[in-house]
Amino acid sequence: MFNQGLNPRSVTFNLILINILMFMASTVWREPMIENCALFYPASPYFKPVQILAHMFMHANVGHIFGNMFGLFMFGAVLERVWGPKRFLIFYLATGLGAAVLYMGIQALIVYNFTGSVHPSADKVREFTRLMQIYATPVLGASGAIFGILVAFGMLFPNSEIMLLFFPVPIKAKYFVTGYFLYELYSGIANNPGDEVAHFAHVGGALFGFILVKIWNRNRDYLY
Repeated sequence: MFNQGLNPRSVTFNLILINILMFMASTVWREPMIENCALFYPASPYFKPVQILAHMFMHANVGHIFGNMFGLFMFGAVLERVWGPKRFLIFYLATGLGAAVLYMGIQALIVYNFTGSVHPSADKVREFTRLMQIYATPVLGASGAIFGILVAFGMLFPNSEIMLLFFPVPIKAKYFVTGYFLYELYSGIANNPGDEVAHFAHVGGALFGFILVKIWNRNRDYLY
């Protein structure tokens, strides 16, 4: 099941192709692609409705797109064969959008915390800087959907062993996914200076993926 190659007519193949084409376009027309396709905070003057979907196919650099497309290739193709192309596409889009919803929800709480304050303090001055960053900094990438895919794989094939490029020791999927999720949750809460990764988007994709699999798992006939 895990080594059957990638069908050019599959959803997985076409998702990878779209991501690569979008990345190539963004290397040629960097500024207009970021302005129109990366997802800005909804209250930002840079926000456009098309960004809600388009941001899932944008990537910041070669390392970013390679990591996401490698995950999509390794685990997405398996899930597509299990679920079928239509259900897999629904899952991919739902987890990607769910990741954006949670991430933007966290951003909204930060904005509310600042705008709802009557007595600014030194901390609020720092929050004002954060507020300006929220309005001006977009989020982009397929990572939310990829985390949903990882969670789904870990739930359907918990005892399958994964060999990581940077950690060449076999590890069961259930342990890898759990550890990765806890790391992303911790990193999102810690919010360390200089960390530009949208950790809560990853958490959101994982949570939406978990919920969807739980719902779909009530009817197990299509799973095996």
